[in-house]
Amino acid sequence: MPSTLTATRGSVTVAEATRTFTLVGTTAPGEAKPLILVFHGSGQTGDKHRAFTGGVFDALAARGALVAYLDGYRGNWNDARRESRFPARRADIDDVGFARTVAATFASDRRIDPGRVYAVGYSNGGQMAIRLAHETPGMLAGVAVIAATMPAPENFLASQAPRASLPVLLIHGTKDPIVSYQGGTMNWALRTLFKVGGSSWSATRTARYFAERNGITTEPTTTRLPKKTTADPTEVERTTYEASGVPPVVLYTIHRGGHTVPGPSSAPALIGKTSHQLDTADIITQFFDL
Repeated sequence: MPSTLTATRGSVTVAEATRTFTLVGTTAPGEAKPLILVFHGSGQTGDKHRAFTGGVFDALAARGALVAYLDGYRGNWNDARRESRFPARRADIDDVGFARTVAATFASDRRIDPGRVYAVGYSNGGQMAIRLAHETPGMLAGVAVIAATMPAPENFLASQAPRASLPVLLIHGTKDPIVSYQGGTMNWALRTLFKVGGSSWSATRTARYFAERNGITTEPTTTRLPKKTTADPTEVERTTYEASGVPPVVLYTIHRGGHTVPGPSSAPALIGKTSHQLDTADIITQFFDL
């Protein structure tokens, strides 16, 4: 990713606590750029996630957006899974307020367009994006969820704000060893390691759920994308839910892909293969028309 982009540390106060983030990109009052809120995975910070992905989301800043890599509380987000047990949940950290405050701060002088705020989340951060889609739909213009699926109803705590249609982008590997593409419950070791529990839906059921929330009842169309390189064993399938007058929902299935963010940089092999057949920043750019 371009090394000439400006990256600065910032902070806001939420519920009398200082919350921090790394901001990539430059803007001036009145420019009204899109704002991308990036939510990292368990055990990470915004900067660690930026390094973990090879700065893939920096490309969005290079294309004119403002990208904020937010820092969770002690490595996690207070997501909406009932059986989450990490400190952010136990302390009931106001991460919804954090997201709102960051967006409001940059919207106050029109550095960003308040109608073009997007949440992008990976793993635990994907769960946080799912929570925001339910509790702050009026704040967001779209959501991208990577390597995370919808908690089953009995495992979901998010309050239901008045429903608003949102474009939703989902990316998930079929060989994800941490968050199963098929859904279900994590094994004992993973539940202990990540301090989570409860059942979640499959990636395909998650996509259908968001489509139905948008009022889409027709069957989706599925396309196998051409391979960019034969050296990469992953293959990509795009499933699109769409109907006239409502935002679409798209699921990118990464066949043989792991618990990873597709792009030019590979994650550790322990969490599965990283697909180089597509670039997550490119997909986000195209899907949300940035």
